[in-house]
This record gives sequence, C-alpha cells and structure tokens, in this order.
Amino acid sequence: MLTDKRVVVTGGTGSLGKVLVRRLLAGELGQLKQITVFSRDEAKQHSMRLAFQHLRTATDEVIYRNFEQVLQFRIGDVRDRHSVSAALHDADIVFNAAALKQVPSCEYFPFEAVQTNIVGAENIVCAIREQHLPIKTVVGISTDKACKPVNVMGMTKAVQERLFVRANLDCPETRFICVRYGNVLASRGSVIPLFHEQIRRGGPVTITTIGMTRFLLSLEQAVDTIFAALAEADRGETYIPRVPSALVTDIAKTLIGEGPIETVVTGIRPGEKVHEILVSEEEAFRTITRGNYFVILPMLPELRASEKIENPLGKEFSSADSLMSDTELTELLTRHKLLIKDRFVYEEDMLA
Repeated sequence: MLTDKRVVVTGGTGSLGKVLVRRLLAGELGQLKQITVFSRDEAKQHSMRLAFQHLRTATDEVIYRNFEQVLQFRIGDVRDRHSVSAALHDADIVFNAAALKQVPSCEYFPFEAVQTNIVGAENIVCAIREQHLPIKTVVGISTDKACKPVNVMGMTKAVQERLFVRANLDCPETRFICVRYGNVLASRGSVIPLFHEQIRRGGPVTITTIGMTRFLLSLEQAVDTIFAALAEADRGETYIPRVPSALVTDIAKTLIGEGPIETVVTGIRPGEKVHEILVSEEEAFRTITRGNYFVILPMLPELRASEKIENPLGKEFSSADSLMSDTELTELLTRHKLLIKDRFVYEEDMLA
C-alpha cells in the first residue's frame, strides 16, 4: 500500500508517533521511500534518532546524513505555515499526530491549544490547497474528548475533525480522514502508570470518583486503527476502534492484588468525564459497523455516497457499556505486561 511512498508524521516523537513510525519502518504496509518525523522538540528527535539506530551516542556521521536516511527528522511547528509547507512539499501521506493533549494545560492556556490543534490542522489543509500538493491522504488523529467535549482539549480536537472533513470539498485530489480513540493503555500520564507509582510508594491509590470507566486500548491497537482507516476509509469518514472498557476501581483492585494498599476517593478533576464516549448519541445515527470498527460517516451530505444509511449504530458508544469481568481484566493487563511485580513496561518505550 505504501511501497515507495513518502510519509510525514507530525508530532512523530510522541508516544503514538514512535509506535507508528516503528511499524511503518517494519514494512507492514510496504517498503517506504521516506518517513519524515516533523516536530518542534530537537531533544526528543535526537533521542528518537539514537533509539531507532540502536546507538548510545551520536556522531557527526549520524546527524549530518539525516536527509540520506529513510527515517528523517525535520524541526518545525504545525503552527507555522511556512514550515508545514516545507515539510509537505513532496509527501504522499500525512499522519497528523501533533497536538496539545494534556487537559489541564489546555485549560490554563486555551489559545495555545487552539494554535496547535486547530491552526495546525488548518495549516496542513492550506498548504495542500494553495500549493496544489499531490498528497493522497491525510489522517487526522483525534480523541474521545472531541466527542461531546467538556474541556478545551476536546473542543479544539472536535474543530480539528471538522476542518479535516470539510477539506475534502476544497482538495478533491486528497482524501482527508480521521481516527478517534480513548486514553491509551499505560501511556505515560494515564491512570495505570499513576496507579503503578502509587503502589510502588505503598499507597494510597487515588480514584477520582466511584463508577468512573475507561476504554482499554493499547498503542498497537491505536496504530491498527490508523492502518485500517488508511486502507478502507472513504473521504470524510472517522474510524473508531471497538474496544473493551472497565471500571477504574476494578483496574486499581487488579493492579493492587493482595497488597495492603488503601484506595482513596479524591473527587472528579476539572474537565474530567465519568465515562469516555467515542460515538455520541447524535453521531450514532450516521455511524455504521465495518469489521472491528465503528465508522462515523461525514455530516456533510456532499461527502456521503447515499443519504440512506444501512443499519446505523443508533446509540452512543460509551465506556460504561459492556464492562470487562475481573477475569477478563486480569488477562488483558497480564497480556500487556502490566502486572509485573518489579518492573512495568510501557509500550512507548519498546521501539524495537
């Protein structure tokens, strides 16, 4: 599918970006001609370069021959239209993973979130439209927080989704599609690493509210969703992984095991949802099932093949639905190496 193609991954030094790049380099979708990691953090790029070349220290040869490698690194910012244009000028496929995604940071600095999550997306669209770039596909990577948003991060991501869907009308030679998923299992900053650290310290384990649920999605499954959308999605469609969920109290109980660790309810945090929602009730009437995924059809009628939607989902897809049993949860956490007593392994650290 991507043999001899040139790919750009904006925000490619993040948790998702690193796993995406690793799998692209492994040739799952064909042998690429070039992968460009486009981001603004030179330190993260440097670390990623060394990790992917299995080096402990850098030499001039490694750094100065950057543009002779299949995996290339380009400093730039999606907020800056000029650097975006330069990064995309010879690309075939763009994965937009650049984002401000920490909920509290976006609340305190909402316009910064607007500039990265909204203006950044618009800069990609403008570069393609105004320069008539022959890019085949743009994949916008979104979040459950964009669905019925209650915080700035979700609001900006919701607008980003609409910008990419609308871009199909202005750039008929480019397919703009989206993927949307919840918190990634064991990504840094999510609930499982927090619980691990609290358990290491002897507790207490803090739970914001009883009854809270979360989807359990691995980074690998997130990339699977991106690849499925790339292979199958029509213009303007949004792919949603059909994944299990669990009570946060059950996650804590399973991680604690038989240990004498206390749990404390601290109260829901600002901008936090009790349940993650990946398809809203309103979206459900234009959402269909396709294999292992739900697919939200575009709201704009110009982008839909037919006004009639066969067998729509009809109800919202929430983490409160179909909760895992204790046995299922234990098996899932064990499979992802998250019940190891002495050392927890996080997927974003496993580059090889």
